[in-house]
Amino acid sequence: MKINKCGWCLGDDLYESYHDQEWGKPVYDDQTLFEFLILETMQAGLSWITILRKRQNYFDALDQFDIHKIAGYHPDKQEELLQNKGIIRHKLKVKSIVTNAQLFLEIQKEHGSFSEFIWGYVDGKPIKNRVVNYRESPVNTELSEQISKDLKKRGFKFVGPTTVYAFMQATGMINDHEVNCFRYDEV
Repeated sequence: MKINKCGWCLGDDLYESYHDQEWGKPVYDDQTLFEFLILETMQAGLSWITILRKRQNYFDALDQFDIHKIAGYHPDKQEELLQNKGIIRHKLKVKSIVTNAQLFLEIQKEHGSFSEFIWGYVDGKPIKNRVVNYRESPVNTELSEQISKDLKKRGFKFVGPTTVYAFMQATGMINDHEVNCFRYDEV
């Protein structure tokens, strides 16, 4: 029996596994939200599959995405990351990992958790779109533009409206599964 899936993931086992198990599933855990924030910011200008294939490398290089450790990375650790062939070696992106970790911690102090802060934009509930074909899904919205502006005002880097929208899709703040996809009603 054929299972309907979103068209964007078809034909690549890693993509399909990510789609089937993670993409669009609401995430309220700060650690996982931080991981997705970092991965989405690393994606800026690149394809998601590129980052997905390097995900384990990021996990290993970034102390399992330990926010507190990353926030304390000194320039020598950043230089070490720039030499790591398993991740994207873009100087400003590597620097943004540390900056964004520090700011993530500030939001946790201010709001109790990053989850409370970010999910507050959607009143704690996913926005459920009715995407028929993934090609019709927007790349950003007024809401992702607003969140982007708010994050940038706080000092976050590589958080443009398109990156924020992708983050919202990945973490289930927005359900952009195609309506005929088996995951549409599951998430």
